[in-house]
Amino acid sequence: MDHRHHYAVSVEWRGNRGTGTSGYRDYDRDLVTRAEGKLHELAGSSDRAFHGDRARWNPEELLLAALSECHLLSYLHVAAKRGIVVVAYTDDAVGEMVQTPDGGGRFTEATLRPVVTIAAGDPADALDAHHEASELCFIAASVNFPVHHEPTIRLADDPLG
Repeated sequence: MDHRHHYAVSVEWRGNRGTGTSGYRDYDRDLVTRAEGKLHELAGSSDRAFHGDRARWNPEELLLAALSECHLLSYLHVAAKRGIVVVAYTDDAVGEMVQTPDGGGRFTEATLRPVVTIAAGDPADALDAHHEASELCFIAASVNFPVHHEPTIRLADDPLG
């Protein structure tokens, strides 16, 4: 069965200082991303290393956020299916991008570090659920670099948790 889903965003560059891209340092990298029906627009820029505004989201952070969010949502699905009651979930994800001599570059890896708190049950089953979730994540299946997982499982009633 082939189920296709389509997505649309609108991206607008707002970095023209009056002379456009007349020189590499003559424009800002500020942009705004919108999607129909969303409450807020997303303020973006390039990474500070590429003359961007560090207060705005850059594409590299958004890619890492998409991987982390996708795994989280896939994990919640798998947990519910398995009867694992998740009561908290955080992730401190990291990624590495290598720049090429021509100014391009690519991500070489990402590591998700979810900390999942479950109400009760078998922590080993909750840990195993990450494998299934990683197979279901649409975003991870779409990238051409490895996405590693370093999950931690905690029990809600654990005084050390």
